[in-house]
Amino acid sequence: MDRKLLDILVCPLCKGPLVFLKDKQELVCKGDRLAYPIRDDIPVMLEQEARTLAAEDDSHRAGFARGGEEVK
Repeated sequence: MDRKLLDILVCPLCKGPLVFLKDKQELVCKGDRLAYPIRDDIPVMLEQEARTLAAEDDSHRAGFARGGEEVK
């Protein structure tokens, strides 16, 4: 995933920061609890393609603690 692209991407819904989960190839918006997939190094920033994170699903926090990068 290109670092320059990661630096400019924000959540398409709330315009908030995203967390890049390298191991899952997802960009996670903590505020909206959505995980946007990355396919063939291309982020799919469509709400209908995003995975909704369940209330008990803290994989975005765990991934961040294991080395996920916060994207600003």
